[in-house]
This record gives sequence, C-alpha cells and structure tokens, in this order.
Amino acid sequence: MTYPIVKVDTDTPVQLEQLGTKAKFWYRDSSGQRVLFKEGREGTGENWAEKVCCELCRSLEIPHANYDFANWQGRQGVITQTFVPTNGRLILGNELLSRIVEHYDHQARFRAREHKLRTVMAVLQAPAVGCPIGWSAPPDIEDAAGVFTGYLMLDALVSNQDRHHENWGLILLPDQGVYLAPTFDHASSLGRNESDENRIARLTTTDVGRSIEAYVGRAKSAFYSPRPESRALTTLAAFEDAARL
Repeated sequence: MTYPIVKVDTDTPVQLEQLGTKAKFWYRDSSGQRVLFKEGREGTGENWAEKVCCELCRSLEIPHANYDFANWQGRQGVITQTFVPTNGRLILGNELLSRIVEHYDHQARFRAREHKLRTVMAVLQAPAVGCPIGWSAPPDIEDAAGVFTGYLMLDALVSNQDRHHENWGLILLPDQGVYLAPTFDHASSLGRNESDENRIARLTTTDVGRSIEAYVGRAKSAFYSPRPESRALTTLAAFEDAARL
C-alpha cells in the first residue's frame, strides 16, 4: 500500500510548537483546521514509524491522532490535525501529576521517577474521566484506564519508549467534562534509529541475545513502579501491570 505525501504551502503562516525536541509548527489548512507539521530527524525512520503506528491504531481500533506524510520547504515530516475541540484544552500528564503529586518534577522529560504507572492508572480510573471524545468503547472497556491499557499494549507491540508525561493527557471541555486524549506521538518506535543492516541481522540471527524477542524485551517505558529507586518498567511490564490493575 502507498500513502500520499501532503505538500505544505511554503508561505503558510506558522506558530512554533515549543514542546518536544524536534522542529514542529502549527498552521491552518485550507479548511481552517489547525494542523501540526513535525519534521523527522535525518537518518532516522521517525516519519515512517509515526505512520506505521497510526495505521496499526486504525486496525486495532485504538483512538489515535491521525498522521500523514508531508513535505514543507523540502523538509520531510508528518502532519496531524488537532484532536482538541475549539473550546477545549489539552492537559498533559506532567501538568496533571504536578497538581496531585507533591514535589513532582513537571519539567523532567526523561527519568521522571515520580511518573509512576499506578498513580496514572488511579487518575484514569476516576469516574470523572471519560473515554476519548467520539470513540465508542467495546463492551469490555469500562473506563479511561481500560483505554490507556490499550495504549500501553500498543507501546509493547511497537517498542515505543517515549510515553513520557508529555506524551499522554486529558482533554478538558468546559461545562462538559474531562476525557482521555487519543494516543499520539509514536515516532520513537519500531527501532526507528537502527540501520537496515542491524534490522536484518536481528531478523536472521541464531543468537538469542540479539534476536527481535530480546530487543523487544529490553525496551524501556517512561513509567516507574511504586518502589523507591526502581528502574523504568519495560514496555511489556508496564502493559502487564496496567492490565492487572
């Protein structure tokens, strides 16, 4: 299957996005919708990783931000329309947790040891937090925590090691409620930094320690267990713990 590459007009007025580590900006498309352009770093597979994960979410019926390949002034990237309604506000995990966890370091993107999975799951199990806007939950999913467990299942499937506290959040709609945001930002997945030679070697090796299974098993999440001084949970352990909860 092939996917189109959207050409972003070179004279498009832009609003720079400060979050994250990559070049990105917001603009309005021909229909007036706010759209984020995110440039993939050269020498990585960030663009195709984002698109592959988007299509996996579509197949698995996981609520997600939609991504398309894009080009702006010769720069390759992806675009995604905002999933926040006009009257809504996105509250990222670090802002939320800094309000309920004493001494929470909301500025630490990596190794934020207070970014504990059980705290996040407890927040999402609150009756006031609804499932993503416009998404119909299957019978077995009862709350936002159940949906988020699906996000962690995705992370385990694609070895997404970037579910830090600015890569999940809630959407606040005044006078309506609070809802889990769809999953977004999956560019740090699928071994997108590995060379083709390394990928082929892992697919064909007889060395168990170099296998795909070993590679996936070592993938770290950005979540921690309740134990003090614990290491980051693996993506598989994070999913398993969430599923048990």
